[in-house]
Amino acid sequence: METNNGKIVNNSKYDEMLKNYNLEITDEEVKEAVKKIIAEKVAENDTMEVKQFLLGSVELTTLQTTDTEEEVLAMTEKVNKFAHEYPNLPHVGAICVYPCFTKLVADSLEVDGVDITNVTGAFPSSQTFLEVKTIETALAIKDGATQIDIVLPVGKFLSGDYEEVCDTISELKQTCGEIPMKVILETGDLKNAKNIKTAALLSMFAGAEYIKTSTGKEKVSATPESVYVMCQAIKEFYDKTGIQVGLKPAGGINTVMDAVIFYTIYKEILGEKWLDNYWFRLGTSRLTNLLLTDILGKETKFF
Repeated sequence: METNNGKIVNNSKYDEMLKNYNLEITDEEVKEAVKKIIAEKVAENDTMEVKQFLLGSVELTTLQTTDTEEEVLAMTEKVNKFAHEYPNLPHVGAICVYPCFTKLVADSLEVDGVDITNVTGAFPSSQTFLEVKTIETALAIKDGATQIDIVLPVGKFLSGDYEEVCDTISELKQTCGEIPMKVILETGDLKNAKNIKTAALLSMFAGAEYIKTSTGKEKVSATPESVYVMCQAIKEFYDKTGIQVGLKPAGGINTVMDAVIFYTIYKEILGEKWLDNYWFRLGTSRLTNLLLTDILGKETKFF
């Protein structure tokens, strides 16, 4: 038991869990490790095979204040059309929208194997009552969501209230049941590598099936360094528990090379067992056409 800003917080269970992991990491050593992987390994992954894999990992995303039913329906119909026009290419891994559009997507999507991902739990801030978060999540699943993305309670984490952080994640995982749940760490707000790794471990301990970098709504989104730290956390967690957890870089993926770098770090740290479109997802909208342009060898603006 310890005192934090005058509040008594009992973190013993979580502190004991964290003692099993290496949290003595610095931003400098992470940067050096990432620099080495990029220099030595990225070139061999800049291939057509990897780009097709990345296409199958994309969660085609629209999370704008201005989203309309017409726009979401058009995006869904493009996914349907793509499957017919390019039967030899992988379809995207998911369509990611706000929960109010879930039923529309579920009623319109014709392609087997494309998930319907919803952001719930007061995305992107996570700042509301737990009851509201659970109700929103339950309604999304009722309407047809097949994956759920929630946001780590970043303020609670930065205050050191790990119990509240984990209770929130666990409660929402209970609401999800068998539906896979990703926890967005909002790595750009976590300040350093140690915090990112700690947040990742707490999220997995509390039930996350995936950890995700960012909402895309903050100044700093996915970076090679944050992906590196998260992959290290996933590997150590698997080695300790035998539980496999997936990764979703999201936000600020502006080029094909950005995605190739993330893939390379992921592959180098986690290995063959994770090289599946189920375990590796990319939250993006603009990347899809860029990948198609490279794959097809001509400028393509399908999506």
